[in-house]
Parts: sequence; structure tokens; C-alpha cells
Amino acid sequence: MAEDTRQDKRAGFSALTENNTNGMARTSTVTSGKTGASRKLVIKNFKDRPKLAENYTEDTWLKLRDAVAAIQNSTSIKYNLEELYQAVENLCSYKVSPTLYKQLRQVCEDHVQAQIHQFREESLDNLSFLKRMNRCWQDHCRQTIMIRSIFLFLDRTYVLQSSLLPSIWDTGLELFRAHIVSDSAVQKRTVDGILEQIELERNGETVDRSLLRSLLGMLSDLQVYKESFEERFLTETNRLYAAEGQRLMQERDVPEYLHHVARRLEEENDRILSYLDQSTQKPLISCIEKQLLEEHMTAILQKGLSVLLDENRVTELALLYQLFSKVMGGLTTLLQFWRDYIKSYGGEIVCSPEKDKDMVQDLLDFKDKMDNVVQSCFVRNEGFINAMKEAFETFINKRPNKPAELIAKYVDSKLRAGNKEATEEELERILDKIMIIFRFIHGKDVFEAFYKKDLAKRLLVGKSASVDAEKSMLSKLKHECGAAFTSKLEGMFKDMELSKDIMIQFKQYMQNQSEPSNIELTVNILTMGYWPSYTPMDVHLPTEMVKLQEVFKVFYLGKHSGRKLQCQPTLGHAVLKAEFKEGKKELQVSLFQTLVLLMFNEGEEFSMEEIRTATGIEEGELRRTLQSLACGKARVLNKNPRGKDVEDGDRFNFNNDFKHKLFRIKINQIQMKETVEEQVSTTERVFQDRQYQIDAAVVRIMKMRKTLSHNLLVSELYNQLKFPVKPGDLKKRIESLIDRDYMERDKETPNQYHYVA
Repeated sequence: MAEDTRQDKRAGFSALTENNTNGMARTSTVTSGKTGASRKLVIKNFKDRPKLAENYTEDTWLKLRDAVAAIQNSTSIKYNLEELYQAVENLCSYKVSPTLYKQLRQVCEDHVQAQIHQFREESLDNLSFLKRMNRCWQDHCRQTIMIRSIFLFLDRTYVLQSSLLPSIWDTGLELFRAHIVSDSAVQKRTVDGILEQIELERNGETVDRSLLRSLLGMLSDLQVYKESFEERFLTETNRLYAAEGQRLMQERDVPEYLHHVARRLEEENDRILSYLDQSTQKPLISCIEKQLLEEHMTAILQKGLSVLLDENRVTELALLYQLFSKVMGGLTTLLQFWRDYIKSYGGEIVCSPEKDKDMVQDLLDFKDKMDNVVQSCFVRNEGFINAMKEAFETFINKRPNKPAELIAKYVDSKLRAGNKEATEEELERILDKIMIIFRFIHGKDVFEAFYKKDLAKRLLVGKSASVDAEKSMLSKLKHECGAAFTSKLEGMFKDMELSKDIMIQFKQYMQNQSEPSNIELTVNILTMGYWPSYTPMDVHLPTEMVKLQEVFKVFYLGKHSGRKLQCQPTLGHAVLKAEFKEGKKELQVSLFQTLVLLMFNEGEEFSMEEIRTATGIEEGELRRTLQSLACGKARVLNKNPRGKDVEDGDRFNFNNDFKHKLFRIKINQIQMKETVEEQVSTTERVFQDRQYQIDAAVVRIMKMRKTLSHNLLVSELYNQLKFPVKPGDLKKRIESLIDRDYMERDKETPNQYHYVA
């Protein structure tokens, strides 16, 4: 019964109906009706191998060929696919595989060859040609998959065991490549059509991306993508973007051009994701970067970097950095232009005397702006940070001494009382920023000289905004330049603190005097080495003041014998009580203003010459003093004739009608702008100090080395000195030391020096 069933199943193809096809023995158990009794049925192998029926191979192949033809012509298959599969398995079992493989290949090759004719039509436009090619390729793939499913047994046995034979799928690809795509006319037209579609898309038109993806996938699967398409595609891309780069660099400004390049890169990356092969990505992107960026790096930076930085175009600067980082040598070129821009822009700030008033603020603003660019746009690149520091150091020292002087004055303006611009936290931030600029300066001794002069005024006149801020600045300077730099400045603070203690003792001393004075005296004792030198001015003080000064001298020298006191009236100030028609007022005035006002207790009107004779105040100082009293906001004196400036023939009288809402009025002295002479004097003092430092350094080096050549000595001096110095200046100091017998020239080698003990 079992054999009959097998015979029915295979009636269409098998000539082995009476035998088991696999030749294996089967054992089955049949149970009889009697309980407990059973009988075994044994199926044994055939003694002889079964033979194929006559014409079986030919008949079976004809049916298989008909099925393949039906698949290729997209018609219905007459036979069941399972039956077809079984037929192939039967043929393979009887060593017909080589013949079957050759026959199948030939049928497929004949069919593919017949397809070439549809691509010979000249009337087809490029897009229609591409669609036809895609349809042919899709049909071919679908047909090959169907055919392979029928001949799967052949593919997995015979073909797999023969390493030289391509699989059915690979055979399909090979035939399509050999007879369709390798045809020069067909290949050229296919690639031309694809390139045309890509160019249309690049020009903004919409194209069928799925069509392009399928066709390029076909070229890739057929392993002709690189030689047939990619090389031409990259050549065309190169040509297109070379022309586009040249044209747009002329037509567009830099920000617009940068955005265009970024958009082009984004579009090409999108093309790679959509339909191009991944292997094209690197050469394609390199091509765009080369033609749109690398070829125009210098032009882009020359044309646009200064504009972007001037206008603080942060977005475009970040894009510029991002794009240039993709190109070989891009960041190096950008770095050079960035450094040059800072030097140029900073040089204009520093080297323009008309901008001196705002120089420091402009430098701080410029530094903030550049810091922001480095942080926001250049991803805190260490190279750009170092280049910025180097550029700042270069341009800020193009004009020796002046920046140092102006930074000292700027600090003075911020630390002086009355500066309401900033809170303590903001002031601390400003000082930190100033220290950054200060670091770039070579001649720090110039800063020290001017800073010391301004600090003295703040301390002596009580104009310091905050002791904490002063000490904070001192701490920053000490940290930056060392204790030696700030030792004199710290000495000034110590003097002020000691003076307070001395005044407490002096007040106690005055209380024990038999004749107490009605003037309250406060004296600051200054150590001459710490403070700036002041030109002594001999003025005529009232008798009571002179007497009080003498009392203080006796008191102080009694405690500190061997010291010498010298009075400096230029920085003195006083509070005067005055009576006007409106009532009593207190006037907070300088010592010179005090001397002038006290004269009006003795008379009603005085000429300028009379005032000068009586007070002994120098003429220029007197004019400023009278101007502050008679021409300022608080006019406690009347000037005749009226006017803003004090002339030789002017006469002055007490303004009894003076009115003011405050009881205590501060009458500011007309601040004399620092004269050129004063500036020169301060600078000369710095140069004098430098000469002493050079002399000391030369002697120190020679004492240690005993004998040294001129070049080595100069090199050693450059290493030791902390301020800029010219070779000519060093030579003069060496000559001076030779003249003073600290060292001598070698008699045989004039360029060699010997230390003289």
C-alpha cells in the first residue's frame, strides 16, 4: 500500500514508480489483531541501482525549459513549482548536473542576448531609456530569483561543490553585464542619462531618485560602477564645481558663499545616502572641498575675514572654521590670517595717538570680542588661543611705554572714589581683564612708575574707592610680577597705616599741651624711597599753621631721632568754615585753595598779582586754583571781569551771595592735565632705573663668568632683563662700565671682556 501511494505522487515524472528512489532500507511495524502478537515488515535496499526511464532526461529538461521560458516571458507556468524542483533534484541525483547547468546557462544567455535590441532605438530620450533599462534590470533580477528557486538543488549541490562555477544568481549578473551593460553604446547612454539626471537635480530640479538608486545599484551589483560611472561622475563634478567656485567668488560676498558651500556639501551627502554608492563619498566630498574651498582659501580670507570679525558675525565665523577644518592646510591658513587681523586691528588702536583716551577700553573690548570668537566659533582651539596671545603681545609693544602708562591711568580711573560705574564684583572682573592686557606688556616698569604716582594721589587725597579693591590689585600685580615689583607699593600702604597710628598718638600729645590749637592737623608720614618724588614748593602758610607744623616736628622727631621731615604742601587739603548771607557752610578744599580763601579774611578784593605775592603759589598752579574758586560750579569768589579763564589783570572778591543746597561743599581743584614735561619726567626716571638695572646685571654676569664675549654677554642680558632693550643701549652701558673700571676689553680680542675685581 505504501508503494502505491508513492507511485501516485510521482506519476508525472518518475520512472521509478515501483522502487524507493533513495535506496535506503525502511523498517516498519505492523500490529496484528491478536493481543500481544506483532509482525515486522522489513524494506530492504535494491540489489541493483534503479535506472532512469528512457527519454526521462530529455522530457524533463523540455518541461524545465518551458517553465524557464514562461518565467522569462512573464506567462503562467504549466507545472507545479514543487514538481519542477523535484524534477531538478531527480536529474541531479543521476549525475546530469553538468549538462543541466550548461543547458540552463544557454537558455538564460539566449534570452539576455535577445534583450539588447530594445536599447538600440535612437528615438528614445534619455529618461525613457533609463526607465526601460531599469525595467529590464528589475525583470531580469526577478526572473533570475524565480529560476534559481526551481534550480535551487542544482545551485546548492553541483554549483556549490564546483568552485570555478558561478552560482545561478552570479551567472544571471554575469550574462546581464556581458550582453547588456558591457555594450559600449548602452553603457554610455545609461551613464550619460544618470549624469544628466544628477546635473538637473544639482540645478534645483526634481528627479526620480528611486530610478537613480536602482540603476546605480545595478552598476554596483554588476561590478562596473567604478570604471563605468564613478570616474566620469567625479570628472563632471570637478568641472562643475570648479566653474561654480570661480563664478560665485566673483558674484557673492563671503558669508553668502560660505552658506552656499555648506549647502552644497549637505546636498552631496544627501545624494550619497539616497542613491550613490558609499565608496563615492570620500572622493566626492574631497572634490567639492577642493574646488569650492581649497582653491579659494586665500581669496575667501582676504575678502571676508576682516568683515566677519569687524561685524562680529559669529555664525559665519563658526561655519568658516568648520569648513576650513575639512580642508588640508585650511586651519593653518585661517590661523595666519586671524593672527594678522589681530595685529593690524590692535596696531591701529595702540599706534593712533588721537585714540589714546579710549585705548585701554578699546583693547579690553577687542580682547573680549576675540575671546568670544575663539570660544564660540573656533571651539577653543589651542593654536588659535596661542596665536591671539602672540598677536596681542606683538602689537601692544609696537608703541613702547605708552600702553603701559595708559593702563596705569585706566586702573586709576577705576579705583578712584566717585567711580560709580561698577559694583565690587564688576570692578574685580575689570581688574582681572586689565591684568590679561598687562601681561602682554614688556615695559612693566613704566606701568609701575605711573601706577605708583596715581596710587600716591589716591591714598594721600583719600580718593581711593575701596581699600579691598586696592589690595586686590596689588595682590594681582604681586602674583604676576613677583614681590620685588610690588615692594614699594606695599610700603606705601604701610606708611598710610603707620601714619594713622602716629596721628592717634599726636592727638593725645596735643591734649596735654598748654595752648591747644583751634586747627585740627592730620599728617601723613611718607618714606621717601617708596613714594614718587614731588617737586618742593615753598608757599606762605598762615602763622597758626606754621606753629602747628613745628609742634608736630618736635613730637615726631622726639620719637624718631635722626630722621628728617620735609613738608609737601602740593597734596594738602583742608576743611574751612565760611559765613555767607544764606548761613554757615563748610568748604572742603585743597591747601592752595585754603591759602587763597583765607586772604579774604583780611580784605575784600585782591588782584591776581597780590594773591600770588601773599601766598607764594606758583603762577600756573595759582591760575588753576583761582579758576576753581571763581569759574567752577561752586563760585565762592567773584571774578572781575567775568570769564572762564583767569587773566593777569583780573580782580577777585568774596561772593557773599553764594548759595548751595549742601552744608559741606567739596570744591574740586581744576585738575591740571598731566603735562608733557611730567610724562617725560616719569619716563626718564624709568629709563634711569633701567640703566641701573642693566649695569647691575652686567656686573653680576661678569663677576660670575669672569671672561665673556660680547655676543654671549648680550644674550645673557636679554635673558635676565625684564624690559625691552636695544643692543645699542646695552653697548653704551658696557662702555660706561669699562670707563668706570668694572670690566676691561681683552687686549688681543676687543670683542672679549674681562671682569675687574
